[in-house]
Amino acid sequence: MQFDYKKILPHLVVFVLFIIAALAYFNPVLQGKKILQSDIVQYRGMAKQQNDFRETTGEETYWTDAAFGGMPTYQLGAKYPNNYIKELDLAIRFLPRPADYLFLYFIGMYILLLVLKVDYRLAFLGALAFGFSTYLIIILGVGHNAKAHAIAYMPLVLSGIFLTFRGKYLWGFLLLTISMGLELVANHFQMTYYLMLLVLVIGIVYLIDAFKKNQLPHFFKAVGIMMVGVVIAIGLNATNILATKEYADTSTRGKTELTINADGSPKDNNTGLDFNYITEYSYGKLESFNLFIPRFMGGSSSEALPEDSKTLETLMRMGASAQEANQVLSQIPMYWGDQSYVGAPAYIGAIVIFLAILALFLIGGRLKWWVVSGFLLSLLLSWGKNFSGLTEFFIDYIPLYNKFRAVSSIQVIIELILPILAIVGLHQFFNKFERAAERKKALLYSTGIVGGLTIVFILFKSTLFDFASPYDSYFREEMGLPFLEAIREDRMSLFTSDAIRSLIFVILTAAVLWFFMTEKLKKGFAIAALSVLVLVDLVGVDRRYVNEDDFVQAKYVEEPFQKNGADIQILEDEGHYRVYDATNNAFNSARASYYHNALGGYHAAKPGRMQDLFEFYISQGNIGILNMMNVRYIITQNKKGGPVAQRNPYANGGAWFVENVLPAENANDEIRLLDSLDTKKTAIVNQEFLSQIPNDKIERDSTASIELYSYKPNHLVYEASTKTSQLAVFSEVYYPKGWNAYINGNPVAHFRADYVLRAMVIPAGNNKIEFKFEPEVIQTGSTISLISSIILLLIVLGGLFFVFRKNEVK
Repeated sequence: MQFDYKKILPHLVVFVLFIIAALAYFNPVLQGKKILQSDIVQYRGMAKQQNDFRETTGEETYWTDAAFGGMPTYQLGAKYPNNYIKELDLAIRFLPRPADYLFLYFIGMYILLLVLKVDYRLAFLGALAFGFSTYLIIILGVGHNAKAHAIAYMPLVLSGIFLTFRGKYLWGFLLLTISMGLELVANHFQMTYYLMLLVLVIGIVYLIDAFKKNQLPHFFKAVGIMMVGVVIAIGLNATNILATKEYADTSTRGKTELTINADGSPKDNNTGLDFNYITEYSYGKLESFNLFIPRFMGGSSSEALPEDSKTLETLMRMGASAQEANQVLSQIPMYWGDQSYVGAPAYIGAIVIFLAILALFLIGGRLKWWVVSGFLLSLLLSWGKNFSGLTEFFIDYIPLYNKFRAVSSIQVIIELILPILAIVGLHQFFNKFERAAERKKALLYSTGIVGGLTIVFILFKSTLFDFASPYDSYFREEMGLPFLEAIREDRMSLFTSDAIRSLIFVILTAAVLWFFMTEKLKKGFAIAALSVLVLVDLVGVDRRYVNEDDFVQAKYVEEPFQKNGADIQILEDEGHYRVYDATNNAFNSARASYYHNALGGYHAAKPGRMQDLFEFYISQGNIGILNMMNVRYIITQNKKGGPVAQRNPYANGGAWFVENVLPAENANDEIRLLDSLDTKKTAIVNQEFLSQIPNDKIERDSTASIELYSYKPNHLVYEASTKTSQLAVFSEVYYPKGWNAYINGNPVAHFRADYVLRAMVIPAGNNKIEFKFEPEVIQTGSTISLISSIILLLIVLGGLFFVFRKNEVK
């Protein structure tokens, strides 16, 4: 079998161009700089303890004490045995971050468009349009790396699906299995879930088409092959999936046993996230035009004012100094939508939108219908509470939908499928599959629709839109109506400039296509011109929000939190204790976790019972809860606003013996009984654990002692001395899976007390008590991963042998 280098050479050139494009956009990485991503800063705080443990011991700890009083590290970058698919992922992402994710965007879409039999030059154009979509760039700017990771592999998953449906069963199976395995490696199940919704839409469209064409046997054969591939892909990621599922059940994403809120009102939803929490980031219906005009609604929440700002002019007329003006201007939102915060508009590109509309006139069949259906489903669901009927239906009846928040992020599906539609439409246009008259009509209609609508927006903007923000009442009351009118004029100015900008790109694109159709421009030059236009359009908007200013010296990323006086003071104490940072929202900050065993932390799926304690007591300043969690230091602010560590002399310590037990019938009783409870003397025990306490009344031994003798995050050793059997409570979070207890080397039972803590009956005498975190899920998952990897390897080798023999026969 001879290898044709001429066929592969164009793709190698494209490959190199993608590397150049990714590094060019994020060029500071070539100087050793790193992008300062807010979410990654928080992640580094959360993962510091486990990373230090790995570096020091060479071992993996699957438990950290640095956050929320203690939690598994499954969602904090834990490394698992036999995770070979992760090694493949790391090999593919060989560029420095975040250029590696941008490169993945490009290469994934390029392969998908080649699978759809598009000219490689158009595939290159489509890859640029997808990769530089503003939302996909902005998530790299803020550090949503797992989200970007999952999105980047979506096109490869679709490639495997389409190859299989086309009858390329072996190659489709292999590509789907590997790409789905990589998709799951990204560990962002919300994005994978949205991909699944799109795949279901594709499946329904293909099923209807197969029924019409009497091809149901082929359809079900292809589906069966793909299901086997998905099962193997899941197996490759078994450890992560099983561990995530185990933790999710105990997190804020799982079912809570509480039926009441902190204020005593009944809890509306105890099987998933709250409706308001799920829909907090709901895209506005009108705001959807951001896809076409970037600052349709003012851009981001921190958008700069236009250069000829009427607001600034009004302030200066009011007699404000330059310093006063800057202070006021920094508080004025140009964004006039109703979302609480917007990092950047989800701009897909005026050119991409225009070409997608053009494609609707040129193509039909399955691709058109699954793209249109996927677009409508994603758009309507992204509206969230602004289209509550559909959202409530999905929350109530569609499995797992209520486990995810920020419904607006489903628009990633739109960002995925519109470039596909646009490029396939261009493929039809350039290859003259339609008659000249039909292509001319399609071009005129699409230009008229898109350009005409834009002109209407520009001419009648003050009639169609009020440019009013929900926060404008404040500025009207404080600064007066003329000042508010100036703000709205600035918003109108941003709107107009970007609307004109989009109109220009539409006209230029239409002109390129017209010149090609009239044979005044060759295909290659036309594609090159469109590529330049797409780059200028998208990169021009992207750089408003992510640019060189977001990069810093590497040390500021690798060590994002610098020690302050409070940290230095606390770290002098080498004991085992916890720290509560009261200078900010402790349950939404990982700063304390970077240096200490913190009671707070930063995570999208917090431990459920700790979050309950925060809402019921900790946020209200209940010192008793801090005591039982062994919070020895509370970080507060001094008179000058600087951090200072206050020692809490009332902390319960690492473990203690109690005299009394208060039985609780359910979770509601457990948490309510904690109010004003003396946790040093009394423990609250749920009735399901009462059988583990031999005596209803515990005889207190005043001479008894229990002390922490040795500490690691995943292995704690205590020494106890008692004359009689005693009930000990430990200031460690109770986690039902993985923690095993031993007395003198023999396994013993332990149970939950005080809603979140561990408790155990200690027999009389001198005893050594150990807690070891030995999660079975890791062993089970790694075994499944190994078996799945072997199966996939055998299939790959068998497939290659089959292809080789087939070519030899030819």
